[in-house]
Parts: sequence; C-alpha cells; structure tokens
Amino acid sequence: MQGKIAVEEHFAIGATAAKSVRFPQHPYWSGIEGKLIDLFDRRLAEMDASGIGCAVLSLNANGIQEVPEAAKAVALAREANDALAAAVAKRPDRFAALAALPMQDPQAAAAELQRCVRDFNFKGALVNGFSQVGTADSAVYYDLPQYRPFWAEVERLGVPFYLHPRYSLPSRRQRYEGHPWLTGSPWDFAEETAIHSLRLMGCGLFDEYPKLQIVIGHLGERIPFDLWRLDHRLSKLPGRPAKRTMAEYFRQNFHITTSGNFCTQSLIHAILTVGADRVLFAVDYPFEDHAEASTWFDAAEIAEHDRIKIGRDNARALFGLD
Repeated sequence: MQGKIAVEEHFAIGATAAKSVRFPQHPYWSGIEGKLIDLFDRRLAEMDASGIGCAVLSLNANGIQEVPEAAKAVALAREANDALAAAVAKRPDRFAALAALPMQDPQAAAAELQRCVRDFNFKGALVNGFSQVGTADSAVYYDLPQYRPFWAEVERLGVPFYLHPRYSLPSRRQRYEGHPWLTGSPWDFAEETAIHSLRLMGCGLFDEYPKLQIVIGHLGERIPFDLWRLDHRLSKLPGRPAKRTMAEYFRQNFHITTSGNFCTQSLIHAILTVGADRVLFAVDYPFEDHAEASTWFDAAEIAEHDRIKIGRDNARALFGLD
C-alpha cells in the first residue's frame, strides 16, 4: 500500500538520544542513536521504499518524563518541541509532530501543548508514561486530581494524547528479579502502559471529559485480549468511580496502533474489539524496521477497505492531517 501514514515514529535531541540505547555494544542498539537524530536522509529513503508517505514524529522515551525537576522538564520539553517544529517545517509534506510535555507541572504541560498546537500546528501530544516528580524514585500517574485542568485543555484543543510506554523504576521491578530480559519492551512496557490506561478509564476521567481521545500502541498493550474478563470481574466489585464499563471507554475514547506488533492475529482481534476505525498504522521507528512493518501490513489478511482506513484514513481524521 502506498501513501501510508505512520503515527508512532521517534526522534531525539542531543539531551535524550543516548537514553534509548539500552546495550551500546549490541549491533541492534548501536545504531539506534544515529537513526533517532537523522530525520531526513536514511529515514526518508526507507519511508519511500516502504510506501510510507508521512510520519508523525515524537520524542523518544523516557524523554521528559524522567526529569524530576519541574523547571528542567519544562525547559527540556520546550527545547525538544522547538527542534521538532524546525524539522517538520523543512519537510511538512512528509512529517507531522506530537508535542513532548512536562507533565511534572500540569499547568506548564497544558501551556506547552497550547503553544505547540497554536504556534507550530502540532497534531497532539505524546507522553512517555508516568512522570518522576520531585525525586528520581517517584512515579506520578495522570488520573490524579491535579491533572484534571490539563485534561480539560486537551479536550478544548481537540487533539489526541498518545500514551507511550517507558521503563519502570528499578525500585518497582521486584516481579522481574532474576529475569531482567523481561523489563522494557518485551513485557514491562505493555504492563506499565496498560495499567496507566486502566487508571484513566477507571477514575471517571472520560465521564468528565467525554471527548478526550487517547492513543496507545502495540495493538493495545494487551488490553483488547482481557477486556471482557476485566469488565466481568469489575461488575462484581464496588467502589469504582467510573460510570461506564471499561469496554465502553476503550471503544469510545481510545485508539490503538500497530507500532512494534506485526502480528495478523492480534491485528484482527484489535479490529474485532474496537473496530477498524480506531486502529492506525505505525512502525515504532527506529526501534522497529520500516520494511518489516510495511511488508507485513501490506499483505495482512484483512479487508482492503480496512487496510486503507488503518494505513492512512484514520490517521488523517484523528490527527487532522492534510
């Protein structure tokens, strides 16, 4: 399929580039930093060869979220967004942008999102999970009451919020002791993002702001598979603030992408769970390969009209792309 739009594609600035290189001596990881910084030459050539017409760019994890000092987080987010705006301005035909936000300060995060949408025509925000606030060993989630004014601004602006994974804190990895290979992207990323998503659904956020649209990657961070059982068991428990079922919120307030999960069975299950209108194509570059993602998607055994929706049309509608 030609003209695909890939919606979870990462870049880095000097201050964040090395953060994504987990094992510098490994052949796979040794090339990540250069790919994150190179936005034009190799990236565009690979996009051309894979039939990807546009990439929606966002800052690499953990990005702004691992900076405990709020003032430093605000400054770093502004630096990253200014750099991204300059890059997109050079090739607005090929790139769009999602803002990095200093969620350590909800008011500053709302102001930065407003600046990026107003001044740079950014299409929304991508935030790398919970934020460390005040101290390095802290994890603050966005279902907490202090974030309600921020969510009000997101809804007012009418742009989507992409909740992207991040590494869990070392002090909270007891369940992985003796099995460090399960941390990060193999398992920990999905677990962390799923819990954060469920917190947003369960706290009543979407009752208060019903127009909010959240995006999560990797074909739903395993939530689609367990959605029935989740509501089945919650129906037997009192005390949840949310007024509706998790399935209702997931189908009305969430979109899921194919980033880094190129499995046809999982794609079909995602379509059956949320509908083809709420699934979007993504690569997760440079952590995944343009050619692998596109070869899989272009041949996946789904209806052709769904392929066009997922590959291009849904991103146009959600992100307001030309």
